Amino acid sequence: MTEAAAVQQAPASAEAIRLVVITGMSGAGRRTSAHVLEDLGWYVVDNLPPSMLVELCAKAAADGIDRVAVVLDVRSRSQFDQLPTVFTELAAAGTPPELLFVDAEDDVIVRRQSSVRRPHPLQGDGPLLDGIRQERAMLAGLRAGADLVIDTSTTTLHQLGVQVAHVFGGGAERVRLCVMSFGFKNGVPLDADMVFDVRFLPNPHWVPELQPHTGLEAPVRDYVFAQAGAEQFVEQVEALVGNVARGYAVEGKRYATIAIGCTGGKHRSTAIATELADRLNAAGLPTAVMHRDLGRE
Repeated sequence: MTEAAAVQQAPASAEAIRLVVITGMSGAGRRTSAHVLEDLGWYVVDNLPPSMLVELCAKAAADGIDRVAVVLDVRSRSQFDQLPTVFTELAAAGTPPELLFVDAEDDVIVRRQSSVRRPHPLQGDGPLLDGIRQERAMLAGLRAGADLVIDTSTTTLHQLGVQVAHVFGGGAERVRLCVMSFGFKNGVPLDADMVFDVRFLPNPHWVPELQPHTGLEAPVRDYVFAQAGAEQFVEQVEALVGNVARGYAVEGKRYATIAIGCTGGKHRSTAIATELADRLNAAGLPTAVMHRDLGRE
């Protein structure tokens, strides 16, 4: 079947197809993301040439498959220039792709690639960092146009899996949120859509009986919400996020990450993030909570 024929056949049956394209930097978590989707019941294809995307979706629709995930990376680099045309054809056929881009900082990728003792696909005879920089340049356009960017520089594979499962585990009809607590001393999450600072609240770290506990425990949570401004802060952020989420829905943005930061990510941000996520869920916004730095020394 030619690509043109696939496009002509797709509109009649491909409207129910949901297509996620997984791409990003080598060592950032593409494989983990694909495995999570596979466990959720998605039909997953790894390293498919971009020119075959339209035909794949048409075949999936004909076979009654309604959720397809495809991993695209620089192994098919000779066809990367075809992607804009292919994405346009898919959208015209009623299957606009959702683009998930996983990323990580260069030094993190170097450490991961070195630990698994595998060469970078673009490394050639040069140093590893040259291959990483070449890959980042090749993928810059895809990253800029991604529906969701997840930076895994400071997250575990489990945390990545939780995010992917939350975003793609349900339907595509509603904006899905992730509220992430973090510590500023460990860096601001690069993939956050909104960042809020709760360091204006007194730090439980300096209360001896609270220091060993976390914001998930009642003594710390009660202390945080007994402080002036804590309750009002959560109410205002909840209202803001609700308003923004409605706008995201209108504009077709399906995912957003709200980051709540304190100094270390153990007390204030954890308590506030948990409460905010609970309130957003109660308001009808599907929201997951993730504590990026909890347990980190």
